[in-house]
Amino acid sequence: MRMLLKTGVACAVVALGVAGCARSAADAAEQTDATAAAGKAQELSEMNFKAQTAQGVVLVDFWAPWCGPCRTQGPIVDRVAGQVGDKAKIAKLNVDKAGGTAQAFGVRSIPTLIIFKDGEPVKRFTGVTQADVLVKAINELL
Repeated sequence: MRMLLKTGVACAVVALGVAGCARSAADAAEQTDATAAAGKAQELSEMNFKAQTAQGVVLVDFWAPWCGPCRTQGPIVDRVAGQVGDKAKIAKLNVDKAGGTAQAFGVRSIPTLIIFKDGEPVKRFTGVTQADVLVKAINELL
């Protein structure tokens, strides 16, 4: 059972359920590569999360479509993708579809943005975070 709570400006995720993904890993990887080529943040799933964050610097936006601040953060994350180009990977993970992954990283409120370096979380932001702050944090890890 999933229980979600929205409070004020931030969206709090009280408990997340694990949701499966009907797409194959190959389909998910293909879409991820196509999205990166378009200059937007890549969509991750529980199936491809570990592989996509294993190497290099990766910014992941943990979000949900019902969360207002997440809808504000989304275009900012896409701008960051355009600004950093292929120096780092920029991605989004829908917590409604990937609750297990969100729980594994202690995501309790959204938007939460985590920067991974070689598979390990190294920096975390909670709430709407501006592009310049994210780009600076990414550049410090490159």
